[in-house]
Amino acid sequence: MSFQLSKQEKVKEILKCGKDPSYFLNNYARISHPLHGLILFNTFDFQDDLLKDFNDYRFNVILKARQLGISTITAGYIVWMMLFHRDKAILVMATKFATAGNLVKKVKNIMRNVPDWLKIATISVDNRTSFELSNGSSIKAASTSGDAGRSEALSLLVLDEAAHIDGLEELWTGLYPTLSTGGRCIALSTPNGVGNWFHKTCTEADSGTNNFNLTTLMWDVHPDRDQEWYKKETKNMSKRQIAQELECNFNTSGETVIDPECMEWMLSTIKEPKYRTGFDRNFWIFEEFDPTCNYLLVADVSRGDGADYSTFHIVKLETLEVIGEYQGKPTLDMFANMLNSVGREFGGCMLVVENNNIGYSVLDKLISEYQYPNVYHSVKSTHEYIEQHQAELRTSAVPGFTTSMKTRPLIVAKLEEFIRNKLITIYSSRTTNEMKTFIWRNGKPQAMKGYNDDLIMALAIACWVRDTALQANARDLNYQKAFVSAIYTTRTTMNTQIKGQHGYKTNEIFDKMTEAEKLYNQYKWIIK
Repeated sequence: MSFQLSKQEKVKEILKCGKDPSYFLNNYARISHPLHGLILFNTFDFQDDLLKDFNDYRFNVILKARQLGISTITAGYIVWMMLFHRDKAILVMATKFATAGNLVKKVKNIMRNVPDWLKIATISVDNRTSFELSNGSSIKAASTSGDAGRSEALSLLVLDEAAHIDGLEELWTGLYPTLSTGGRCIALSTPNGVGNWFHKTCTEADSGTNNFNLTTLMWDVHPDRDQEWYKKETKNMSKRQIAQELECNFNTSGETVIDPECMEWMLSTIKEPKYRTGFDRNFWIFEEFDPTCNYLLVADVSRGDGADYSTFHIVKLETLEVIGEYQGKPTLDMFANMLNSVGREFGGCMLVVENNNIGYSVLDKLISEYQYPNVYHSVKSTHEYIEQHQAELRTSAVPGFTTSMKTRPLIVAKLEEFIRNKLITIYSSRTTNEMKTFIWRNGKPQAMKGYNDDLIMALAIACWVRDTALQANARDLNYQKAFVSAIYTTRTTMNTQIKGQHGYKTNEIFDKMTEAEKLYNQYKWIIK
C-alpha cells in the first residue's frame, strides 16, 4: 500500500516501475472489470511476453483470437510509456474513429487510477479522444479516412484491428516515414482473409522478410479456456467465424466470395503442373490432350495497362477439370497465336474470348487471320449463344463473351455454385490464390485492392458456357453420326457388280463409299 511506503521507498518504486512495464502494471495499474469493478491488472504470462516484445522490438504484429485482453495490455503499455518517458507522441488508428477512441479511453482510465504519488506527470490537456501529459507526452485517436499522423514524428503507432482497415497498404506508405526517428508500431488484429496488409505483414514476419516481430495468440493461450469452453463458444458460430475469431486462420476467414469450407476443399486438390511451357513458361499443363475427351478453351484478355494479365483455362467438358492454364503478359499478337495453337492442339475445341476492351483485337486475328473454326459468338449486349454459321448472317451477333454489369454476377454465381457442389476441379495454385483475395466489396464480387481476378473471371465464363459447349458438341456429334452412317448405309445398298460378269469395273461412287467406310471404322470412337 502506498501509505506504508516512505518517501525513499516511493522513489525506488518509481524507478522500478519506470524500468519494467510488467512490474508497474501488476502492482499499480487498475482496470475496470465487467464483473469485479476496479481491479489490479494481474497480467497473464502471454501478456507479460507481449510487454517484453513491445520493448525489445520496434515493430510488432499480433495475430490474435478475440477477447484475450490484447487491447487492454496495449493500453497499459501506452500508459507506462507516456508516464515514465517525456515527449512521447502516440497515435491510435482504426477503421472507425470510435474503435480508436475506445483504446484512448482505456489508456485514460488506467492513467487516472494510478496512485497519486506515482503520477510523476499529470493530464494537462484533456479531450474526449486525446489528451496530453505535463511531461509533453500525448495520445490521440484517428480514423484511417483522415490524414492524421502523416505530418508528425511518432513515438508509437498503434493499428487496432489492422486486418479490417481498408487501404492500409497506402496508409502505411505514408505513415512509415513518421516512425523514422526511432518510432515503434504495434499492429494487432483478428484475421480477415488473405491479401490485405495485415496478412502480408504477418506472412512476411513469419518468414523473416520484414522488420516486424510476429506473435500469434490462439484462443487456448488464455489459462481460463479449455475444450469445454471452446465447444460452448463455437456451438452457434460458422466456420468462417471460428477461423476469424478463435483460430487465427487466414485462409478461412474474411468475406471471400468462396465459402471457407469450399476454400479448404480447393486447397486439397492443388498439384504441381506436369509441364511449364510457353515462351514465358507461364503455360501450365496438368494433363495432356486426350482424343476421347472434349475440351473448352476460355480466355480473358488484359486491359493493356500492365496492371492485369491475359489468362486462359483449358477445361475438360465432361468432368470440369481445369487441365491447363495460362497467366502472363504477352502482346496481343502473341496471345492470339497462342490461343489458336492451343485450341487446335486440343481438338479444335470451342474457344471463348472475353470481348471487353481489347479482346476484340484478339478475336479479329483468330477469325480473320487464323480462321479458327470454333469461336464462341453471342448476341450483342446479351449472354445468348449463337452458332458461328448463324452469326455470319446476323448483324446483332458478336464474337466472344461480353462481361457486363448484368452478366458478371451471373457467371460468378455459376462458378460459386460449381465450387460449392464440388463439380469443378482446380489444380492450379495461381487460381486458388486469386480465390483467397476475391471478396465482396461494396456488395460486388471483385478482387481485393491491389490483386487480380483475371483467372477467376475466365473460369467463371467457362462455367457459364459449359452447358452450351456440351450441347454444341452433342449436336455436332449427331451431325457426324448421321452423315457417316448415311454414307455407310449407301455403301451397303449400292453395288455395281452384275452377277456372272467377269472383269467388271468399280465406279467412282463405289471408290468413295469404300473410303468413307474406312474412315467410319477408323473414327467410330466419335459416335460411340
